[in-house]
Amino acid sequence: MRIRSPSLPELHAFVHAARLHSFIKAAQSLQVTAGAISRSIARIEAHLGMSVFQRHSRGCELTPQGRLYFESVAAAIDTLEGAALMAQGPQGAGERATLKLSVTPSLATHWLIRRLPDFYRQHPEVTLSFVPYDRNELPLVASQGMSIRGGNGLWPTGVEGDYLIGKHIVAVTRPADRWDLNSPCDLMQLPLLAHSLHPHTLKNWFAGAGCLGEGLSPVADFEQVGQLIAAAVAGLGVAVVQRCLVEEHLLSGQLVLAHPLHVVNDRGYYLCYPEALRRSPALASFRSWLLAQAQEAAGESSLTAASSLPDALSHGPQRARA
Repeated sequence: MRIRSPSLPELHAFVHAARLHSFIKAAQSLQVTAGAISRSIARIEAHLGMSVFQRHSRGCELTPQGRLYFESVAAAIDTLEGAALMAQGPQGAGERATLKLSVTPSLATHWLIRRLPDFYRQHPEVTLSFVPYDRNELPLVASQGMSIRGGNGLWPTGVEGDYLIGKHIVAVTRPADRWDLNSPCDLMQLPLLAHSLHPHTLKNWFAGAGCLGEGLSPVADFEQVGQLIAAAVAGLGVAVVQRCLVEEHLLSGQLVLAHPLHVVNDRGYYLCYPEALRRSPALASFRSWLLAQAQEAAGESSLTAASSLPDALSHGPQRARA
């Protein structure tokens, strides 16, 4: 029988380039050269007799014909990758399954890592292999594993996402700072700290507090959440952050709530993975454990909200929402 489809390496190159919109990123993901990706795409185009990509200075985009071809073959590639992972799973007692995992650094540092000993106690048969995190790159095929990342819950076709934690945002400050607050809007007059990649978080907290005035002017902004938290601990000002990232700081007394209000933001942290991995026993174990941890942490946050409020601020409006 004549084989009409391109080779499997060529199809992998095509699918990765289509999803990443870049030959270079596809090469990095597949651990080959950009030239190898380019040659694979050229062979596919010659084989099919049509152009599948429009090249430009910033990367590449699928042509209409390329989009139709991608929709036909991408699911097949994912299925093959998932089948390979399942076949390579533990075959006997004592063997371990390995899951690749990328995590946004802020959540890894301030929430996930301290919980991992419990996972290993429950699932000694699973090894987590942490890979570099790229905020612009989702897990697109099963070989890329899972990713815990911030987002609004909308993911590309073929990627599943489970909400974990992180939508509740709070205003925090160091305990040494005391202000006479009559309403949460009074915080607008204080030194404010912001996240440079997500400046809307600060605006969303004040909007949730009913403070719709203009003129929020942070005294400093930071690209990394760890720096934002450190600035608040140092007394630089009031920071609005996800409650889950400062829970330890609140419990230790390094930070306190500048006001008891909890606002629900439009972004949170999600466990994302390709549909082809859904049947993996190792992923099922990690997913179940992680969702339980997130549910437990959300319950603990609601219980500690009142105890984190300093007496000097307790006369403010009690509009806290857990």
